This record gives sequence, structure tokens and C-alpha cells, in this order.
Amino acid sequence: MTRPEAVVFDIGNVLIEWQPERFYDRVIGEPARRAMFAHVDLHAMNDRIDLGEGFATVVEGCARTYPDWADAIRLWHTNWLDMAAPAIPQSVRLMRALRARGVPVFALTNFGVETFALARQDYDFLNEFDRLYVSGHLRTAKPGSAIFAHVEADSGIAPGRLIFADDRAENIAAAKARGWQVHQFITPGAWGRALIDAGLLQEEDVA
Repeated sequence: MTRPEAVVFDIGNVLIEWQPERFYDRVIGEPARRAMFAHVDLHAMNDRIDLGEGFATVVEGCARTYPDWADAIRLWHTNWLDMAAPAIPQSVRLMRALRARGVPVFALTNFGVETFALARQDYDFLNEFDRLYVSGHLRTAKPGSAIFAHVEADSGIAPGRLIFADDRAENIAAAKARGWQVHQFITPGAWGRALIDAGLLQEEDVA
């Protein structure tokens, strides 16, 4: 394996848990949540936000389209930070250990403009990346090839010298197809081991 020059982190479910269903199970109950998600494609709604459409505008438009679920849909806007929680502390420690060892660390994330600004206020580590690649700002998202090409061109690092962690198989496949080194994130421990194997961290960094 070629030693990577930079490490690229996804954010949702790698550095911060992102489980909207869990939030709705707690607030409206699992049966109501299942019924709502069966009728309303909330993840497709969120994809529009991640591509740069206005956060409040998209959520309110969806609420008006589905009046029976309007109050619950609006929680996606008013209680968004309750869905994007909590942080994954061991992953944050890995990111900081890499930076302490002088390894450039990038974020490559599907995130809205306004939602990312909210997250940066709550999670200070999101301000520590060497480079940020946020879909809402770039108006292109994973797993499309354009966002990966942008990272390569902007950073000036060859695909084979980037190592990328993401929880979604389709994003991993897209990066791998471009020649990136990849790790499908399941646990921080396994990601830490991959970083050791890549020659970027030591055992004490991941303990």
C-alpha cells in the first residue's frame, strides 16, 4: 500500500451520528415514524438541502405538500441539531491524532450550506480540517464522480495518495473507482486500525 498523503473523512455516521429515524422514534413514536417515512421521502428532501437548496424553504415546501405530517416534517428544521447527534468521540480523536502527526485531514461530506454552518457552531472539531469539501457549497454530491474529481484537483493530490472513510457503500465504491484508498466505516476501532496499517498512526494514537 502506498502511504497516503492526506486522509479524507465523511462526517455523518463517521464523526457525528446521523439517525433521523431515531429522533422521530423518540419524539412521535416508532409506529408514527414508520408511517410518515413510508409516505414522505424525507431523505430525498434532505438530498435537495445537501445540494445547496435553502434549508427552511425545502422543509416548509415538503410540510405543505404533506399536511397530515406537517408538524413532524417541520421538526427537521427546528430540531435538526437533535438529529445530528452525538459526536463520535473516538473518531474525533483519530482526526486530531492525524493532525498532530502532521497528516493533512480533509472533510468530504454531503451537507447543506445552512446545516453545516449549524453543525460547525455545535461541533468545534469541524473547524479543524485542513480542507472542507461540502456538497451544498459545491452543488454536487457523493457518490457522483464530480465531487471526488474536485477534491483531487483542489488538493493537487493524486487519487492513489488519498485515503477515504465513509459509512455508505456507494460512496466508497465511487472513490475506489477513481483509485482512492478507501475504508468503509463501521467502527472507529476498525478505522483506527486501517490508519495504522496505512502508516499514518501508531498504536498509542488509537488506544
